[in-house]
Amino acid sequence: MSSSSLDDVRPGDVSPDGGARAGRWTVTGYAALHVLLFAPIVVTFVLVVVSSVLVVVWVGILLLAGLLPAMRGLAGLHRSMAGRVLGTPVPAPYLPLTGGPLADLRTRAADPMTWRDLLWMLWAMTFGFAVSLLAVVLFLAVVTLPIWWYGVVPLLRGRAAVDRAILTIGRTERLEQRVEALTASRAVVVDHSATELRRIERDLHDGPQARLAAVSLSLGLADDLFDSDPEAARRLINEARGTSSTALGELRDVVRGIHPPVLADRGLAGAVSALALDMAVPVELALDVPDRLPAPVESAVYFAVAECLANTAKHAGAAQSWVSIRHDGAVLRGEVGDDGRGGADLRGGTGLPGVAARLAAFDGTLSVSSPVGGPTVVTWEVPCASSSPKTTRS
Repeated sequence: MSSSSLDDVRPGDVSPDGGARAGRWTVTGYAALHVLLFAPIVVTFVLVVVSSVLVVVWVGILLLAGLLPAMRGLAGLHRSMAGRVLGTPVPAPYLPLTGGPLADLRTRAADPMTWRDLLWMLWAMTFGFAVSLLAVVLFLAVVTLPIWWYGVVPLLRGRAAVDRAILTIGRTERLEQRVEALTASRAVVVDHSATELRRIERDLHDGPQARLAAVSLSLGLADDLFDSDPEAARRLINEARGTSSTALGELRDVVRGIHPPVLADRGLAGAVSALALDMAVPVELALDVPDRLPAPVESAVYFAVAECLANTAKHAGAAQSWVSIRHDGAVLRGEVGDDGRGGADLRGGTGLPGVAARLAAFDGTLSVSSPVGGPTVVTWEVPCASSSPKTTRS
C-alpha cells in the first residue's frame, strides 16, 4: 500500500457517518482543481446573470437553456469533491425534469436549488477560491510545507462544509419536503381508496346483489307454485340454485379484488407465481423474498405485479415477460418487464397511476421505461423490513 493510501485511512479520516475521508494528498489535488475551475465558474456566473437580463428577448432564453445545465455540471463536480473530502455524499436535490427543452428550462429556472447554485458560485469565486489557493500555495512553498502537512485537511474540510451547506438542502428543508410529499401521497391514496370503495359497491350492486334478488324472487314464485305446479316450482328452484352459484363466484371475485386468498395462504412469492401461471405468455420469475412481509405491503406489491402483467396481456403484444422481486432486509425492489411494443405511460390511464398511489402510501416509488418498440420495464421500491426466512424461486 502506498503512503498516500495510508494517509487516507487514518482514524481521523473516518467521518461520523462511517465513510472514508480524503487525506492531505487528495484534498490538495482537489484544491488545485478548484483553482483551475475558477475561470469557468466566473465565466459561467457572468453569462448566467447576463442571460437572465436578456431573457426578455429570445437570445437570453437560448443562452440560459445551455448555461443552466453547465452551471449544474460545475456545481455537481464540486458536490462530488466535497462529499469525498467530508466522507459522506452530498446529494443534489434538484426538481425532476419533465422533458422538452422549454419545460426543462422552466423547471430549472423555478428550482430553488438553481438560486443556491448561483449563491455557491459567488462563494466559490471569492472566499472559496481564496481557501483553495491558500492550500496550493502552502504546498508549493517549501517554507510552509509543515503548515500544509497539518493544516491543509482542516482547511479544505472547512471549505467542503460550506460547499455542502450551500449546495444541498438542510435537515429542516428535507423535513418540509417530506411533509409535502406525504401530504400529496395521502391525498392520492384517499382518492384512490374512495375510488376502490365505489368500484366494490358497483361490483356488488351490479353482480351478486342483482343475482341474489333474482334468487329471492325465484324462490318466492316456487313457493307459490308448489301446490298447483310442482314441476314448474322445481325448475324455478334449479334456476335459483344456478343463480346462487353464479352469485357466489362473483362474490369470490370481489373478495379476491380486495385481498386475494392466495396471498394470505401462500405469501407474496406464491401469489405472484399463481399470477404467472395464468398468463398466456411465458413469464420468467426471479423471486427472492421472505415468506411473510407486512400484509399491506404484500397486497400493494401483489396488485402492482397483477396490473403490470394485465397490461402486458392486453396491450403489449409480447412474446416474453419477466418478474423480479428481491428483498435486502430493508427495501423490497421489484421489476416487471416484457418484450412487447412499448409505449406505456405512467401519466396515462388509471392502472399504473393507481399502482403508484398504492406504493406511495408506504413511501414507495415507481418508474416506467417504455420506449416505442419496447421493451417495457416497470420498477419499484418499497421500504419494509421482515425477519421471516426468504423464499427463492426462479
